[in-house]
Amino acid sequence: MTPLEILRKKRDGKPLNEKEIAFFVEGAAKGTWPDYQLSALLMAIYFEGMTATEAATLTRMMTHSGRVLKWDGLGGPAVDKHSTGGIGDKTSIVLAPLAAACGIFVPMISGRGLGHTGGTLDKLESIPGFQTRLSLNDFDRILRSLGCCMIGQTAEIAPADKTLYSLRDVTATVESIPLITASILSKKIAEGITGLVLDVKTGCGAFMPTIEKSRELAKTLVATAQAAGVDCQAAITNMDSPLGTHIGNSLEVLECLDILEDKGPTDTMELTLYLTAKMLLVGKVSSSMDAALRLARQNLTNGRAMEIFLKMVEAQGGNPHIAENRSLLEVSPEYEPVKATMHGTLQKVDALKLGYAACHLGAGRNRSEDAIDHGVGILMRRKPGALVQAGETILEIRHRQNHGLAQARTLCEQAIQISEAPFQEIRLIQEEIS
Repeated sequence: MTPLEILRKKRDGKPLNEKEIAFFVEGAAKGTWPDYQLSALLMAIYFEGMTATEAATLTRMMTHSGRVLKWDGLGGPAVDKHSTGGIGDKTSIVLAPLAAACGIFVPMISGRGLGHTGGTLDKLESIPGFQTRLSLNDFDRILRSLGCCMIGQTAEIAPADKTLYSLRDVTATVESIPLITASILSKKIAEGITGLVLDVKTGCGAFMPTIEKSRELAKTLVATAQAAGVDCQAAITNMDSPLGTHIGNSLEVLECLDILEDKGPTDTMELTLYLTAKMLLVGKVSSSMDAALRLARQNLTNGRAMEIFLKMVEAQGGNPHIAENRSLLEVSPEYEPVKATMHGTLQKVDALKLGYAACHLGAGRNRSEDAIDHGVGILMRRKPGALVQAGETILEIRHRQNHGLAQARTLCEQAIQISEAPFQEIRLIQEEIS
């Protein structure tokens, strides 16, 4: 068995057997397959797809390519949440300490930006000193003491995915449902969780732009997770326009601090509380959605979630004074407004275009080795549904010495859609899959 044989087989649309998938995963984990052959197989999978059996096998092999954690004597359910990626989606940063405040243990292994979407790790690392590269011993210690810990993928956890994740980002194979499923679930199952809540995005800013593809992905993820013994539920949520008002790493942490003070944007607040409540249901801390929402709301308004968040920041090497001194979070002082060109109703702000605009500014990556500028991004001064006047600022571009500004401005101008037609609101939470 050689990589060339497997490449040829998948290229010709034939299903791979367990031994062939195991050989591929081992090659990614141990570096015995060169990147160009791994990339070629990723592209073949993208075009030819995988059967449900292949996808489940790939997930299982990637999960067991490294260590699978166990949480003996934890004292409560271990439940996590994962989003398939969007623009301005910062719910994980609030949700982990909020769920911990409600009695859930959240061992969250997060990712970096992928394509046009932001990454939780990049956002957390905009906090001065915050360390996402912790040993599993530190991960265990912080989780047990605080109820949550948020780290990046270690060499021990799903090492095959660590290699394939970076290659998918730069080979235009991100949107493959079997590859998304195996990537997400291999890390999550390896966390040793008993429950998982999935936020599957749909719309122009999502990897799955149509509700049909989002539904297919959600069902595949839920079925594969449940087959692996993880109680899993998914929600399909709208990503036509960005979530919240802040896009970019430091900017999104600033919005998270607002949410933790119970004064964030309505849509981000709604989704954070909803997903936390779902975690409480999956973890059997609450018996009904109404009770779960009440418990989540209570621990947000009483300050307990903020308290745990700041303790987690300090435990992971970060500066816990960011809540009282927000200037510790670097935001570029250089900005340029993007204004409305007509009177009317702001119908939409295209999330995909803003995602690419943020990447041009340096808030995201075009190549896996690109550095992130934590201080740049985009502020939404008006949200869809607002009545606006010509000349009114809709977006504010935070840039660094004009880097990428021309491209970002063009995309921002194209993203704004204003008309005199009545506003047709799209529900944030569109479907539930269980």
